[in-house]
Amino acid sequence: MTPLSRRKALAHAALAATAWTALTPAAWAQASATAARPTAPKAPKLAGTLRIVIPANPGGGWDQTGRALGAALAAVGAADQIEYENIGGKGGTIGLAKYAEKYGNDPNTLLMGGMVMVGAVALQKPAVDMSHIQPIARLTSDYLVAAVAAKSPIKNTKDLADAMRADLRALPVAGGSAGGVDHIFAGVLARASKAKPEDLVYKPFPGGSEVVDALVSGNAAVGLSGYSEFSDAIAAGKLRAIGVSSRRSAFGLPAFREQGLDATMANWRGVFTGKGVPSARMAEMLAAVEAATAHESWLRTLKSNRWEPSWLTGKDLAEFMELDLTTARVMVYLLKLKA
Repeated sequence: MTPLSRRKALAHAALAATAWTALTPAAWAQASATAARPTAPKAPKLAGTLRIVIPANPGGGWDQTGRALGAALAAVGAADQIEYENIGGKGGTIGLAKYAEKYGNDPNTLLMGGMVMVGAVALQKPAVDMSHIQPIARLTSDYLVAAVAAKSPIKNTKDLADAMRADLRALPVAGGSAGGVDHIFAGVLARASKAKPEDLVYKPFPGGSEVVDALVSGNAAVGLSGYSEFSDAIAAGKLRAIGVSSRRSAFGLPAFREQGLDATMANWRGVFTGKGVPSARMAEMLAAVEAATAHESWLRTLKSNRWEPSWLTGKDLAEFMELDLTTARVMVYLLKLKA
């Protein structure tokens, strides 16, 4: 590549990365014709037993989303029984590989996934990537909360930025799997604080409860996760929330951007099926999922977890995911993230 070509590539990469970190559920909805959902169809009967593979340990965001979707699918009569299979590790890439091998042609087995998996694929470059599955729908979006132990000297965003800039290596950050949204946002925070992202010490954990434990025990100085995974510890006084990755205040917490730190990011979660599942079955699954996400049980889950509905399907979803993967690779490069 010539020096001019390299400069152009990096310019496009930086632009894509900036656009990606600025995306919000509202922006996604405005950008997509399918974000304004029509009235949900009646749910077709998918199977006597429907399996949902969750490529994460129990208790985290994917697990909560998968089980809420399963309950709603059962409630609308799409299946008589729902089974869940948790396969955690490496940002969902272990579960992705096992799903593709075991259930790639199974018309009765769904897979949960999302931005965490996209980031993990970009960082790890596994043999089995997201080209081995088919997206059915993007379901929710969420924001990230940064928290510290209640006894931490870090009281606000300025303290956090100062500490990162002074000695990033002395400020280990705990979050989800390497390459996932928490890891990438840790790099975004470091860069916005004018610290060197390559000095980031990132400690990946399989779920939000382990991140809380790491903070309380002193094994990490800063934790990143969704609000629903931190809310109990914040309410109990174990953790202090510092900021949220939205563009404006959310969950009763100030946004980093409102506190002078240009760090925004929106997480998303969705549902997939195997590459070998035929298009007619895909259409049935989509109709069932659409009906489920209009059911009151699903809407209650959104409200209780403070998740944003972020419905997207079809060609718009395919294009969104292509951009998401491209920009995840860019962010891994620009932030010098390591697996």
